Amino acid sequence: MVTTRSYRKACNFVSRKIFETKMLKQRPIHDLYYHELRSAFGLKSQMAQSVIKTVIARYKSAKSNGHDWSLIRFQNPEYDLVWNRDYSLVQDTFSVNTIDGRIKCSYETKGTEHFFVDNWKFGTAKVVFQHKKWFLHIPMTKAFSELQDEDVSQVVGIDLGLNFLATTYDSQGKTLFYNGKSFKHKRAKYKALRKQLQQKQTASARRRLQSIGSRENRWMMDINHRITKALVNQYGDHTLFVLEDLQGVRHATEKVKVCNRYVSVSWAFYQFRRMLEYKARMNRQKVMVVNPKYTSQTCPNCGHVEKSNRDKKKHLFCCKNCHYRSNDDRIGAMNLQRLGIEYIVEVTTGA
Repeated sequence: MVTTRSYRKACNFVSRKIFETKMLKQRPIHDLYYHELRSAFGLKSQMAQSVIKTVIARYKSAKSNGHDWSLIRFQNPEYDLVWNRDYSLVQDTFSVNTIDGRIKCSYETKGTEHFFVDNWKFGTAKVVFQHKKWFLHIPMTKAFSELQDEDVSQVVGIDLGLNFLATTYDSQGKTLFYNGKSFKHKRAKYKALRKQLQQKQTASARRRLQSIGSRENRWMMDINHRITKALVNQYGDHTLFVLEDLQGVRHATEKVKVCNRYVSVSWAFYQFRRMLEYKARMNRQKVMVVNPKYTSQTCPNCGHVEKSNRDKKKHLFCCKNCHYRSNDDRIGAMNLQRLGIEYIVEVTTGA
């Protein structure tokens, strides 16, 4: 596609300029390069502005994720489309803006009808080329009212891990385990395959590495989608889910053996949390995160806190004070559920 090829070249042009100047403000970049984008790459006005926004966003994202300042390259065909400017969906016709004029074609809404009738808003879409096919990714947004603390009728603690991806404990004292051993085994296979390809250091091996990385990310995303969907469906509305704040989990790598670090700290826990947050909000539920300190060392029966209460290798918790015994992930979920209840009581009573 001529449009995506020109768009990609324009992105790489702006990326080189930003890399050299370290300038991330849209206005001065627009003033410097807008006309050159129009003349040198044949872009239309909206396309030129979209290129600038896309490249700036990519650099800001890399910076916020802690990556070193380095040149960002756009290698795959892509094209960002602004709703009702670059693309539109009217009745049965899809219209998209290109360098050579608008292209119109029919489309099917099967399975997505609710997006057209339930006040969903279409966002900036992205045209991508994957698996020898063109795809249009359209983000959808809709406002949902947040569940108020005083309306919470059930609290569910969720402990996230690897042997059990999620362990829940609810207000009825029921525990659910979402087994993660098969997922852990599959990730170990991915790791071994990646190591073999890295040792080859050939062009085909590098392409395979990139393909495997994308496949693994999609696989993890699918699992997180399935588990979070199961959780919001398992518990009714007016439910408060309590999670540990695991954003600093990568900083704990010094305490993990090098050979185990990839499997131990690289699961997409934050992605899981974000998925659960938006799905919960859509279902009149709510998510809160708490400090994970001592949640796996505190006895839910007597409150005794001691590091040796937990045997990580056996995944067993045994209180040194009252001898209460249980699975260590279940203990974590119980303590998270307790913290959620304490929060609700404090908020509703003003204590």
